[in-house]
Amino acid sequence: MRQLVRNNILALKPYSSARSEYNGKQATVCLDANENPYGVLINRYPDPLQTDLKHMIATAKQVSPECIFLGNGSDEAIDLVYRIFCEPRMDNVVAIDPTYGMYEVCADINDVEYRKVSLDRQFQLDADRLLAACDDKTKVVFICTPNNPTGNDMNREAVLKVINTFDGIVVVDEAYSDFSQLRPLRLELNDHPHMIVLNTFSKAYGCAAIRLGMAFAAPPIVDLFNKVKYPYNVNLLTQQRAADLLQNEMLKVHQRINMILEERTTMMKAFAMLPVCKEVYPSDANFFLAKVTDANKIYNYLVDKGIIVRNRTNVHMCGNCLRITIGTKEENARLLGALRILTNP
Repeated sequence: MRQLVRNNILALKPYSSARSEYNGKQATVCLDANENPYGVLINRYPDPLQTDLKHMIATAKQVSPECIFLGNGSDEAIDLVYRIFCEPRMDNVVAIDPTYGMYEVCADINDVEYRKVSLDRQFQLDADRLLAACDDKTKVVFICTPNNPTGNDMNREAVLKVINTFDGIVVVDEAYSDFSQLRPLRLELNDHPHMIVLNTFSKAYGCAAIRLGMAFAAPPIVDLFNKVKYPYNVNLLTQQRAADLLQNEMLKVHQRINMILEERTTMMKAFAMLPVCKEVYPSDANFFLAKVTDANKIYNYLVDKGIIVRNRTNVHMCGNCLRITIGTKEENARLLGALRILTNP
């Protein structure tokens, strides 16, 4: 691990926040952090390590608390991967293509070479091609499964081959894993000490607005994340909302996941019958990718009707493709109704 981490990060002395210096002690008078004493409930800095919330997530996700990092969305964890492991203008990362765009954006921000390896025609990962793109300067490999924007699970044997063969960090983004039938790789952390698994409260948990992302990894990697992150990266309101959901709303979460899965099946069948649809690709997520007759015109037509989908026509391998998120029955019906009368876009 020390060979993978940037030297300046190894030597970094992290900022010592006021709330972390008396960790484990019960404080009744807090005069250490220059806070306003007259605020109500939100005048104090939050727990910088989100200890109570991590224990709740550990139960829900079946992962040890010391293997959990919480961030301001999964994007914070993605950025930290670059800042911890990749030396700017020297190292590179390798990722499947097409995939989630923030991997490349973070590479550009951190001045790190980003190497793309195309999926095959079934949008599947070729482990040998991915590994062939790596060299002695490759620090990280990114694999999103189920993948965005294609929606499908990556072949598990291919993913494991990459994890077991590559000597650096493998980031497996499981943001949509709650909608998949595959066993989440976060449950196999002990077998893969160089693997980082991402997850989020934005998708299955329906809490995109609170911006809470999760990274699951071996404790040495989590320690590095906590060393580099900003002191109070997850605010108190976010922590409280997530805790409330985990305590009181998990039955509702699972019910809504099942509703989305049922609607996914219905929507994909109905969409495939539309005159403007040429193909609907398999999905293991809460969305599906569809090839249409003219993505740009159909997208603009839907915008005019106040219906927003994702136009992916300029993405590699996704020409004339729209990405459709599964909404409520009413929202899905509005989309289908608008497209059924569109016969010659």
